[in-house]
Amino acid sequence: MKTALDWSDYTDAGMGDAYADIPKHGGDYGKAVAVCIKSGLCQQPGDRGLMCPSFRASGDKRLSPGGRVELLKQLLNQPAGFAAELPAGLSAAMDSCVSCKGCRRECENAVDMARIKIEYLAQRRHLPMPAGRRLRAHLFATLPHWLHYRPLFKSLIRWRNSSRWLAQLGQRWLGIAADEPLPQPALQPFDKYAAYRRTPEQCDLLLLADTFGHHFEPQLLDTCLQLLQRAGYRVAIAAPAAGDAEPDRPLCCGRTYLSQGWVDEARDEARRMLQAVGPYVERGVPLVGLEPSCLLTLRDEYRALGLGQAAETLAANSLLLEEFIAREQRSGRWALAFALDTELDVSPHCHQRAFGAMRATRRVLQSVAGLRFTLVDSGCCGMAGHVGLEAEQQPLSDTLWQQSEAARAPEAPLTLRNGFSCRHRHRQRAATPTAHLVELLSQALPPGE
Repeated sequence: MKTALDWSDYTDAGMGDAYADIPKHGGDYGKAVAVCIKSGLCQQPGDRGLMCPSFRASGDKRLSPGGRVELLKQLLNQPAGFAAELPAGLSAAMDSCVSCKGCRRECENAVDMARIKIEYLAQRRHLPMPAGRRLRAHLFATLPHWLHYRPLFKSLIRWRNSSRWLAQLGQRWLGIAADEPLPQPALQPFDKYAAYRRTPEQCDLLLLADTFGHHFEPQLLDTCLQLLQRAGYRVAIAAPAAGDAEPDRPLCCGRTYLSQGWVDEARDEARRMLQAVGPYVERGVPLVGLEPSCLLTLRDEYRALGLGQAAETLAANSLLLEEFIAREQRSGRWALAFALDTELDVSPHCHQRAFGAMRATRRVLQSVAGLRFTLVDSGCCGMAGHVGLEAEQQPLSDTLWQQSEAARAPEAPLTLRNGFSCRHRHRQRAATPTAHLVELLSQALPPGE
């Protein structure tokens, strides 16, 4: 079996363990699947922790990391592997995984089902698939290209959202849920690159303008620039390197490609990213981002793309905004004081929780004088990138949202959600406003000079 991702970090998994249930085929990928020890922790009822949203929503053990492991083992024990007929229930089990990465953090053996799913999708990509579903996967994967090269695509999204007929047509042909509004791109994308082009020697940090900030919420990037500059930092914005084949197209982490199993395309985006930011991070300049799913891709999946030490260096120097501010506050370099008399609840992005970034969020919020906040153990909101837009996943997605909302304080006047898709879902379904941390911190600054 030729794998799309690099699984060599599992080469020694299970070696010397006479009870290791490693599949006969799949190589190191099979070993990654087999690190599950069948403890059943991912199949425990309750509402604490992150693992496993789809099991909690359904009560079906097959829709848990442990259940998926058993089905994958059945497949990998067949000589033909992915070329054979998929075990009954495997497609539904894997498609329901919201890639929250909770098992990576909370499972005793750190089963990384989000990464396992990427490989599964990469292998399944070459199998027969309904034409509509294949086209939907193509649209979701290549979203950054469509938004950049086809301006009419942005208008099509607005037309679809305002036309019940178009929405129903999209569900019939592509399986995109008619009742779910698509995120609408901004009329004008982010455009500050030229003004913030600096060499590594001329800047203190490099800001990542992710796909979602660039095309959908450029005001967040503007707000972040203002905040960091008021704090006294010399900011550069990550932009394509000299000689890039697409110098006008913004950098992309490859997250949308990975979510559909398009690993080769994601690797191309990663190489482009490394070429652009490598000279900065090699000098210790941190790359700072606002979107957890994008920034943490650089810390996680890039290491599985076979890109060597350059990816490790980038991973070690990539920080979410709250992690950067918390680090600067600890060192005494953060010069701004925050104050805001309000209450809010904080609904973490799943990847923030999986990577332990909520410690930094808590520290930064505690530094805001007058702020009263509650960290909500809310779990996945059900959007999970593209999952909440898929018609066949609507029952699961709706239940996840209901469970998430049940954990929130209904009287809180504001909910903090750092994930783009999390904020989109909240705006569609909740009555209270939601914001990104950078917006809250901007409000908490004293009046500018």
